[in-house]
Formats: sequence, structure tokens, C-alpha cells
Amino acid sequence: MVKVGVFLCHCGRNIAEVVDVPQVADAVRHLPGVVYVQENKYMCSEPGQAAIRQAIEEQGLTRVVVASCSPRMHEITFRRAVAKAGLNPYLMEMANLREHCSWVHADNHEAATLKAIELVKKAIARICHSEPLSPMPIPVTKRALVIGGGIAGIQAALDIAAAG
Repeated sequence: MVKVGVFLCHCGRNIAEVVDVPQVADAVRHLPGVVYVQENKYMCSEPGQAAIRQAIEEQGLTRVVVASCSPRMHEITFRRAVAKAGLNPYLMEMANLREHCSWVHADNHEAATLKAIELVKKAIARICHSEPLSPMPIPVTKRALVIGGGIAGIQAALDIAAAG
């Protein structure tokens, strides 16, 4: 049985100043598979990550959705937090509420909130159908050929050499 925990970040005021985070929580609380919803001022902080780990253990969560800022910034942070709680790190999905909602719709709180609800709903639907993944080693032959002796070619050769 899929048991999804949804963690909504206020990102200080970056998200919460524009997006009505409690309204987002209410909108997703009773969706199929969702058994736990929590808001946090800074989900990426150590207390925020600890709250995720604690909820996984106490609620028996099998999937996690984090609605916060860009996955580019904190996807690894949240995958590690989920893994520390014993859940496969690839059973965590993120919804970007900061860049995709509060920053681009700063002048329209209602639109930002409605979009946030939709993004979280989509992340929940996606994670409900996700399967655990396992990293697998892939052998790499450490040989390269750089064609071109211009600035880009020289930089590519230097970067490859620095990487071993």
C-alpha cells in the first residue's frame, strides 16, 4: 500500500508570502495515498530534514513529496534525508513552489496558490506510480579525444585532464 507524506516548505517568506501554504495543505490532505501532511518554515534545515525522517519512521511512509524550492538546490539534500530514514531515495519527488509559483506569480497570490496545488497534486500522482531504483556501476574507459584547438577545445582538454 502506498503511503505518501507531503512536506510543504514556507521557505521563510519566499514561498509563504505569495502562496497560501495552509490552503495547499488542505487541498492535498485527502488525496488518494496521502496519509500525512506537514508544513515547515525551512524544510531544508536540519530540523526540517529530521521531521521528514521522523514522519517516515512514525507514519510508515512509503513515498515522500517535498514542495519547496528548486530541486537543483535541494534534491540531493532531501534524497539523503529520506535514505537516512531507510526509504529508497528515489521514492521522493519534489514540487518547485518557489521558482515556479511564488517568484513568477508574485503579483497574483490566488494564481500562485492554485498553481502550487496543481504542482503538488502532480508530484503526488507521479510518486504514487514510482518504483524504487538502485544505483548501478557503469565502467568508464578513461580515454578522450578533443577535436579542435580553439579556446573551447583547450578548455575541454584541461577539464578532462583535471578529471583524471
